Amino acid sequence: MALPHLGLIVPPAAGAVPVDGPLLYGERIRFSALGLGLGEISTRGYTEVIDSVVEKAVALKARGAVAVSLMGTSLSFFRGAAFNRQLEVEMARATGLPCTTMSNAIVGALRQLGVRRVAVATAYIDEVNAHLRRYLEQSDFEPLALEGLAISDVQAVGRVPTQVLIELCLRVFDAQPGADGILISCGGLVTLDAVREVEARLQLPVVSSSPAGFWDLVRTAGLDARSPGQGRLFAEA
Repeated sequence: MALPHLGLIVPPAAGAVPVDGPLLYGERIRFSALGLGLGEISTRGYTEVIDSVVEKAVALKARGAVAVSLMGTSLSFFRGAAFNRQLEVEMARATGLPCTTMSNAIVGALRQLGVRRVAVATAYIDEVNAHLRRYLEQSDFEPLALEGLAISDVQAVGRVPTQVLIELCLRVFDAQPGADGILISCGGLVTLDAVREVEARLQLPVVSSSPAGFWDLVRTAGLDARSPGQGRLFAEA
């Protein structure tokens, strides 16, 4: 029996499948990816590639994908919630497939875990953080403290150490009391270890872009998105 084949549109030109997919779903699901060639993590960088998202979705359908996600959080939230919804609609219309975005994923995951007041840790520069705050507010969340690592280099985000992410999460949680959970935003960050550690320390749910992106795409395809031992989101039925 053939494995379900899910398609990813990713920011880096190389089009590699992010490491979280195989870690979460092992031999259960086949993922393939096409890259956009994002030059930098900024509004200027997003504007240069956003118009090619739909054609990448069509190409993934031609490769046999049965559902597609734009796996770049800031790529889908930088123009706001209405633009994110329209992008999803255009991808689905062009492919005839269930389609989603990483911005849908973080919203869906936060809601699944009962988080509304959220402390936010990101990889981003201030300009992108401002877009994220607006998107979260438009999606009926209350972002409390929000701090980024001021990274605009597409490759550099994947090299951020786990301990740096843990410390950033703890810092934003402490900065303004009352958060129901933590959001780590940027699909290029490698975060599964940090998610488990921060959840254990704070006894609160943590949503991170890349893991949530896979969770959301698997659900969009109508498949079981659970993955035991990978944090609260993946323990949910």
